[in-house]
Order: sequence, then structure tokens, then C-alpha cells
Amino acid sequence: MASIIRLPKGTRDILPDEIHKWYHIEEVVRRLCQDFGYREIRTPVFESTDLFVRGVGDTTDIVQKEMFTLVDAGGRSLTLRPEGTSPVVRAVLENSLYAGPMPLKLYYNPLTCYRAEKPQAGRQREFHQFGVELFGAATPAADAEVILVAYELFRRFGLAERLLLKLNSIGCPTCRAKYQKALHDHFAARREELCDTCKDRLERNPMRLLDCKSPICQEIGKGAPMMLDFLCEECTDHFEQVKARLNAMDIPYVINPKIVRGLDYYTKTVFEFVTDKIGAQSTICAGGRYDGLIEQLGGPALPGIGFAMGLERILMTMEACGSAFPQQPECAAFIGSMGDKAGAKAAQLVTQLRDEGFWAECDTMGRSVKAQMKFANK
Repeated sequence: MASIIRLPKGTRDILPDEIHKWYHIEEVVRRLCQDFGYREIRTPVFESTDLFVRGVGDTTDIVQKEMFTLVDAGGRSLTLRPEGTSPVVRAVLENSLYAGPMPLKLYYNPLTCYRAEKPQAGRQREFHQFGVELFGAATPAADAEVILVAYELFRRFGLAERLLLKLNSIGCPTCRAKYQKALHDHFAARREELCDTCKDRLERNPMRLLDCKSPICQEIGKGAPMMLDFLCEECTDHFEQVKARLNAMDIPYVINPKIVRGLDYYTKTVFEFVTDKIGAQSTICAGGRYDGLIEQLGGPALPGIGFAMGLERILMTMEACGSAFPQQPECAAFIGSMGDKAGAKAAQLVTQLRDEGFWAECDTMGRSVKAQMKFANK
């Protein structure tokens, strides 16, 4: 007997006994986005590699270590999408969606993404995301609305009180340049202790050092300067207005000055929703403002903000918290039969019931009447 071919590491099957939970999450997401005026967009599963190098940033872990990249028969470098924002921005530019009324509000659900990470609970190499993107509005009100969309989804799932919103601002390119210099000076003093990756990042993008998973680099980073101390007046005012909006909407949060996000395109507001219900504290949703990304990818000066959340982690958190899921649908009728003529009639009746919207079955195995009844009972 030939050996069984196993599924690739870091992937999983979603089986019939659990798919109803995914349907439930996806349907709640669709209703939520409809309530907030977001329209669905779907992008290809692979894109030009250059899209992610230019958009996500060539100093990020995603581009340096985690992308699934191939070269096609024509010699073009293509990459399975590791995140959703860059493909959506590419679609907005290529299809001139920015020429319509603003703000432009889009969402994806579910979006399959791929990263060559070490598989662990809630983190697979193939995973699914729900996300929203809002283009055209540079105001703190837009930041607050996007955060509200995520918070309202968690509220509808009964998770709002089980999650913690962490908030930070990483400023604009002007004030961030001063911070980058201060950060460089801090880490350069202990350059030889840094991991090889961070030694390279130190000269190219010091903020990426704050994302390093190396215990030594994390220890060095504990005394690093904070971005909030370097914000310019405009960025400070923007951040204060975001907090005021969240306070007005009764959305609780804490300030975490070490959030920088793992992608280079973020500016100003960045945020995470975290939970401790699926092991160590895990990020279940993350996002922020990316006002320079569209220009970076060849488009007009168009501000944007959005978030993405992992559906696997939402499902795990809901299960850990005992959230209710709709019951799986059940067969409404089984029509038994004896002989070929009766079997044909049973098939006719089943077809009529299905046309009326019922789940109906009849025998297709050639079973005896007794065996049919046993099957129907199961």
C-alpha cells in the first residue's frame, strides 16, 4: 500500500464538523462591514514580488525571512501574498478607485495569506484574515472609526471585555527621523551584542530593532528612547484627538509606546488588540495609518488607515471564552424506498423538497429498508 501524502507543515484542513463556525464568523463580518459602509474587494493570491518589497519594506521580517516567492516560466518573480494591505492598494491604483467619492472604504473576508513562519498556536504558514482599509481621510476621526469597526466586531462576538486595545503613535517622516537617530545611537553603543539581522537593520531602519524576537536584542531595547517623546506638534495633536474620540466612544485602551508594527508603511496611529485567552498574550488584530504607502507604490498623495485580524485567532479566542455558535444544519427528511421504481420516486420527492429549500436525502447505496432506517437515524 502506498504511503499517505500528508498536508504541508504549517497548514491545516478545515473539516465539515467545524466549517459552520467559520461561516458564522464570516457572516457576522459581512453584516458589520455593511453597517459601516465598507465594500468587499478580492485580490489575487499572488502578486509581483516588488509590490511587497516596496510596500512592506525590505528591512522587515516578512520580506527578509517569511515570503513564499517563485519565478514563473517567463522569469517574473511572484510572491504568495503575506498580507492584505499592499494588494488592496495596488488594486485601488490600477483600477483608479481613488477617482470616486471619498472616503473609499473596502474590506476583505476571508483573505488567505502565506508566511514561512514557525507554526504555533494561532499562527500557521497559510492563514486567513479579515481586514478593512479606509482611503482619503487623514483625520483622527478616520483613525477612531477604523478602531471602532474592530471593537464593534469583538463586541458582537462577545469578546470586547476579553481583549485589550494597545495604542501608540510612530509619528510622521519628519519627527520620526529624529527618533531614528536617537534609536540608532542607543543600539549602536552595544552593536556587537546585536543579532546579525539587527546589525544590518541598525543602519537601514533602527525601528525594526524594536520588533526583534532575540532575547538579547529585546533586553537592549528595554532602555531605548520612546517615539512619543519625539512627536512633532502636528502628530501630537493628531494622537490626542484620536484618544479623545476613543474616550467619547467608551472604547478602553492603554498606551504602549513600544508598538511600532512589523511593516514599514505605517505612520502616526498604530494599534493592537491582544488577548491572553489562547496562551501567552497574543495579538488578535493589528493596524494603523499608512499615509505614504500609496505614493510609495506610484499613486497620488492619498492617506489611508486599516487593520487586519487573524480568523484562526478569533476562532480560538471565541472557543476559549465559551462563545456561542449557531448549530450545524440538520437533515429535514429522509425518504426510504424498496426497489428501483420506488427509489426513482424517492429521488423525485427529494428533488421537490430541495427545491423548496429543505435538506432532504434518499438512499444511493442500495441498502435494505432496515439499513436505510439505521442510516436515517444516524
